[in-house]
Amino acid sequence: MQTALGTVYRLDRGYVAVNGPEAAEFLERMVSNEVVSLEPGEARTALLLTPKSRIVAPLRVVREGAESFLLITEAALAETVASTLLRARFAAKCEIELKPYRGYLQLGAGDGIRNDDYGVEAFESWGEAEREAAEPDEQLERLRIEVGTPVWGRELDETILPAEAGLDATHVSFTKGCYPGQEPIARLHYRGRPNRRLAVLEVQNAALRDEIFLGEKAVGRVTSAVPGLALGYVRREVDDDVELEIGGAEARLHLATPYARSSGDRALPLRRQRSQVRILPGASLDQ
Repeated sequence: MQTALGTVYRLDRGYVAVNGPEAAEFLERMVSNEVVSLEPGEARTALLLTPKSRIVAPLRVVREGAESFLLITEAALAETVASTLLRARFAAKCEIELKPYRGYLQLGAGDGIRNDDYGVEAFESWGEAEREAAEPDEQLERLRIEVGTPVWGRELDETILPAEAGLDATHVSFTKGCYPGQEPIARLHYRGRPNRRLAVLEVQNAALRDEIFLGEKAVGRVTSAVPGLALGYVRREVDDDVELEIGGAEARLHLATPYARSSGDRALPLRRQRSQVRILPGASLDQ
């Protein structure tokens, strides 16, 4: 589909700063992906989890400097992230605080960190200053659904296991040290598989929470939809090429395949930011 390259969208983000001489080591013990290996100006996706590997919040971890990090999450989850980290900090030498930043997404080349959630080149930036930006629309939602990106409140909540949403491939390192929830994630990764998976479906029309049927058996439920496309969880035993039914209409299932999504051990560099957004000290200027 045609996309309006250069369009800037407003993002409903929350921001938590973690600063101090032991910030890197503290975050390394708390989140599902590697933190200490990030260079200033690099970012990496991660998860904050419960000990039973339930999702507390999806994160983008940006290393702003040698002793400073910014955690980017959904606006509704920022206070939960901050309070969870504060409870676990104990004697770690770092400060944790919410930041009143505004978030933006630019389709095409832009400033900030690369955002792979929409299947096209896009960059996410933030700052205190207000910018002219559009609200997220059906075009942006279609891009997200096409590439199978899960979001909090639709595909993600505290009942979802990371592997069910495919986040074990993009938000988790299986070579780093311990963190809350590591043991159940590793056990499922090496010894089993989840009972359901996130999938993209081609269907003329679907609505949120519509059931997905294989014959007369319900095998899943729609979590997001736009005309012609839907995203939802289906049972693992459902074959990729079977004919399904949603709301009485024929549907075809395709596994969600993230476009150029960063792997669990791959960092994304920060691009130069202009005056309307914050410049990160020591940020990489190359994409």
